[in-house]
Amino acid sequence: MADAESTEDSLHQINEGDYVVLKRGDIYKALQLLSKKKIMFEKQWFFLDDAIGHHYSTAFEILPGGKLQPAKPKEEQNAESDTKEAGTDNRNIMDDGKSQKLTRDDIETLKEQGLKGQEIIQQLIDNSSTFRDKTEYAQDKYIKKKKKKYENTVTILKPTCRILALMYHGREPGKICHLRFDTLAQMLTLANIHAGSKVLVFESCAGLVLGAVMERMGGYGSVIQMYPGGAPVRAGVENFGFPARFHDTLHDFPIWRVNALLAGTLDTGAKGPAAEATPTEVQTDGEQHRDSPEAGDQAETNASEDPPKDGEREKDKQTKMELKRVKQEERRKKLAAAAALLEGRNADGLVIAARFHPCPVLMGLLKFLSPSRPFVVYSQFKEPLVECFTKLKEQGSAVNIRLCNTWLRHYQVLPNRTHPKLLMSGGGGYLLSGITVATDKPEPTGSEEPAAKKLKLTEN
Repeated sequence: MADAESTEDSLHQINEGDYVVLKRGDIYKALQLLSKKKIMFEKQWFFLDDAIGHHYSTAFEILPGGKLQPAKPKEEQNAESDTKEAGTDNRNIMDDGKSQKLTRDDIETLKEQGLKGQEIIQQLIDNSSTFRDKTEYAQDKYIKKKKKKYENTVTILKPTCRILALMYHGREPGKICHLRFDTLAQMLTLANIHAGSKVLVFESCAGLVLGAVMERMGGYGSVIQMYPGGAPVRAGVENFGFPARFHDTLHDFPIWRVNALLAGTLDTGAKGPAAEATPTEVQTDGEQHRDSPEAGDQAETNASEDPPKDGEREKDKQTKMELKRVKQEERRKKLAAAAALLEGRNADGLVIAARFHPCPVLMGLLKFLSPSRPFVVYSQFKEPLVECFTKLKEQGSAVNIRLCNTWLRHYQVLPNRTHPKLLMSGGGGYLLSGITVATDKPEPTGSEEPAAKKLKLTEN
């Protein structure tokens, strides 16, 4: 029983090598905690060594020399602050920039003397000629503004899909197709992501959606990432810091091999098939790109067939070729394992969130789902999903098809000051969801090819 409690406690403790998220205000930064590594965050540098052993969600104060110490609770800070009387209104206060007696040089001198953020804020309050005349609400607003500027604290959080979605949306929204955390939560719910299921994921959101699916499944089941190009992108998955057993459930399959798999011509044998040596064309913004991970290996192999100049050069080439063969063999084994999962066409869910046009991708990947299984497609724009909606209605391959969007608005909830926040995102994108059904309707013939046979990716 004691061992179980210690293991549970260690999961909530910060350990060396963990992936963590730093937070200050509304700013987030994901990184791996390594000892003696200098961290730069919001124009301040420090080391995270002193955070090891503490619990997640602990706020730390940055000391001179880059050291950290747990910050005092807010109740103690408020008790230490000198309470001033408040005015009745702000009508006689002039914002002329002359109310503060301390200059920038004076504030820098206070910092050099070792004064901390709360002490500097108290000095600013004492040297303000208009602070006492402000209303209680205006005083609180003034203190919060100065805390945001001078308080040198940082909070260390455990990565979750919500925190990482907030981080990406706040700093690089284009990287995740402007996907909001509330929209991501709806996608996981509509796709019925749960432990033990087999889920297909096609995304170009830096791995955020893939990581959210893996987090919801808890390391049980199978996740198959369908990716365009030569290799899958999983930068966001690394930030989650999943244990090794989570990665054992993750498989990947190139989207440009779907046609061969559906036609039964995919070769995953030990010998490289001719199809693998032929690059596949993927249409993006009207341009044709040739993607084949084996093509680069073939070019390197041809280059390495030059006659060696000496025995040492030949030995190095043989070593490189042997490593290359090992990598190719590992790649073929992974491809065969993913193909074996897909060949049953019994997946339990499909999640699509990419910058590519979703209609051909959706029509092609729906064939791998069992009947009565959910799917969800995210797009920043409505028009591509309208085309998908029409196509699904024509084919009759799904029921309960819904196209919707969510308008999220944050509220400030304070005594006598509850109102909607002025700054907010204009929209959260659109979601298309539905449930697959079994159908005996024949595929189109003649000039109209099946969607799976003309699977091309086009950016929105």
